[in-house]
Amino acid sequence: MDNRGGVGRAASGNRRLKNLLLQEDNRFCADCNAEDPKWASVNIGVLICLHCSSAHRGLGTHISKVKSVTLDEWSDDEIDAMVEVGGNASANKIYEAHIPDGYSKPTPNSNNVQRANFIRSKYEVQEFLKPALRIASRKSSQGSNSSNKFRTTSGPQKTQGLVEYIGLLKVKVEKGTNLAVRDMMSSDPYVVLKLGQQRVQTKVINSNLNPVWNEELMLSVPQEYGSLKLQVYDHDTFSADDIMGEAEIDLQPMITSATAFGNAEMFGDMQIGKWFKSDDNALLEDSLVNIVDGKVLQKMSLKLQNVESGELYLELEWLPLDQ
Repeated sequence: MDNRGGVGRAASGNRRLKNLLLQEDNRFCADCNAEDPKWASVNIGVLICLHCSSAHRGLGTHISKVKSVTLDEWSDDEIDAMVEVGGNASANKIYEAHIPDGYSKPTPNSNNVQRANFIRSKYEVQEFLKPALRIASRKSSQGSNSSNKFRTTSGPQKTQGLVEYIGLLKVKVEKGTNLAVRDMMSSDPYVVLKLGQQRVQTKVINSNLNPVWNEELMLSVPQEYGSLKLQVYDHDTFSADDIMGEAEIDLQPMITSATAFGNAEMFGDMQIGKWFKSDDNALLEDSLVNIVDGKVLQKMSLKLQNVESGELYLELEWLPLDQ
């Protein structure tokens, strides 16, 4: 099969994305002016830094869908949406049209709460829009009181609903083996990850009990992070999706080890931690936390719980916000 057309479209998309990064106004984060932003809110159309991307994830994907410019794959439609906005300067003419007294835009050195406060006011509450646009925005969100629920307190002291994040977790869902049958003879599996109020999922792989995803999902890690919950589902078109097993992942071994060592780029390849297999967890074998090429990585193999069969293989990467 000749796939030159697909390769050509991908190359064209990469060039257009690169050209966006080269725009003068896109060389600085739309929210805090940090240099060289490598993340984007696709549906808003702005380029943002790593720190601000964490605050954007806290808004939920219905408000801000965050993607990495360098790590994630982009569709033509997503690139079209970014190009149509015109860049950070054009977006900020709308979202920062009227910043009232009592607010100050974050700086690259602002803490996570200051960023989250401003970003929530800017994009979710939309307090800085021109009045005419603000009225239209309220009308378009009938049936939801989300645009007003943060208006009970004025000024920059608002903290309702804010979560302070300590880092990012990149989860590579590699593959599943011997998954449970939920259709006639097979299943259409996908994986859901939940951390706090965040929920991300892989694509569906049709009719496969040994699927290979090799798909990377990103989650912000709150200060009170708890366990990472994993579920596998069978996609059904005309009925509710069937559960195909679940597991809980203890993040403490990775995060404790990573924060103890600090900047991983300063160390050579080495083991820094371990999550031990036991009767109380889903591990098939001990899971090691390693520094590899300056990255904190943890591979794990999991036996899915509350199901007749199935294993899942993952790789976690820790990305601290303070680097």
